[in-house]
Amino acid sequence: MTRWAGRGSPRVPGMGSEDTVFEQFTGSPFVVVVTAAREEARRGGAKRMGTEHLLLGLLHETGSDSVRALQVDLDAAYAALEALDREALRAIGIDLGDLVTDLGVPSRKYPPMTSTAQAVLTKAVKAAKARTRDIDTRHLLRALLELKRPDPAAELLARLGVDHAAVSQRLARDGS
Repeated sequence: MTRWAGRGSPRVPGMGSEDTVFEQFTGSPFVVVVTAAREEARRGGAKRMGTEHLLLGLLHETGSDSVRALQVDLDAAYAALEALDREALRAIGIDLGDLVTDLGVPSRKYPPMTSTAQAVLTKAVKAAKARTRDIDTRHLLRALLELKRPDPAAELLARLGVDHAAVSQRLARDGS
């Protein structure tokens, strides 16, 4: 857990003025997750870092209470996200078949966050400040679990068969 040290909006280093989240949390699991999410978006060639990237970033923290509560691994999430992407493309008449989707070197720049991803991060920080002033990945997971379909993270959680109530119970049992 990381203690909230500042006032006002939190900030994420290097994310630009629109993405005001957490410079106070350097090195914390929470920032590690956000950094992994940024990397997921960049490597995937996304124009924006969305809630699905936050979920993937969270899954990089394999030893965390959050990932244990989800009972999902990163490989399953990648497979489910790829299936969702292919289905979305098929719905508009594009069939990738066996086409290789890795189209080269990813951008060196990190994409900006979507407004929903920013809202999820802000909600997680506010929840931490309201309860204990300590922030960890469980706050982020709870904010992600509140999302409704057709949000990308909500779609991904549904595809993975995540039972929101069961995850919430496991988080509560683990002490948060």
